[in-house]
Amino acid sequence: MSYTASELMIVAAARALAGARTVFVGVGLPNIACNLARCTVAPDLELIYEAGVYGARPARLPLSIGDPTLVTGATAVVSQADLFGLYLQGGLVDVALLGGAQIDRFGNLNTTVIGDYTRPKVRLPGSGGACEIAANARRTFMIMRLKRRAFVKALDFVTSPGHLEGGAGRQRLGLPGGGPALVITDLALFDFDNPAREMQLIATHPGVSVDQVRTEIAWDLRLAGHVTETPAPTANELRVVREELDPEGMYRGRGTA
Repeated sequence: MSYTASELMIVAAARALAGARTVFVGVGLPNIACNLARCTVAPDLELIYEAGVYGARPARLPLSIGDPTLVTGATAVVSQADLFGLYLQGGLVDVALLGGAQIDRFGNLNTTVIGDYTRPKVRLPGSGGACEIAANARRTFMIMRLKRRAFVKALDFVTSPGHLEGGAGRQRLGLPGGGPALVITDLALFDFDNPAREMQLIATHPGVSVDQVRTEIAWDLRLAGHVTETPAPTANELRVVREELDPEGMYRGRGTA
């Protein structure tokens, strides 16, 4: 069965949400993944959007975080201050899905600048709510394409905290959330399940070798004790993504893996 790399990322993220009750999510691939999870492994999942929406049931694919469709069937629509103060800082977000322009071995993210902050090569959108989300969510999942320019030894700017310098760095700083738990890419999956809280390879996607993954990472990649292969998407998962969630192929792509 053929599928795109983006479809595999969506499916892998959805499967990882099994058992989650609340998820803080943006638009694009994370949004599709969360809605796929609601249709499959997490029927009680409540979607939380930064604009102030809790329990959203979007009637169509949202175009931005401010798209009115996000309030469709929502449990509550509140102020952004209440959403962050009562839900996020109140410890009520099980999982957050984030992306970034750069990530390091401890899951710290950069969405601010590429290059020197005062004279950047590229100025990025910045934090938005990502810093607070990364600091407070019980677990953070990242969805990013695996490229050497993104998986770097040192960030040009630390926008959102991961495990900081590793180990108990978050605890020393007093961050309440659990930090990065999973990195979902178009080639492989990674977690941080080791004492150093360092990113480690746990699964390669079908047809991808460990050496291929290594070439796209700027540091000496750590391997889990047992590296598996990501199961391919099922026919039902692909049907939901293609027919219900992204029929126009805006995010899932049209090529095959």
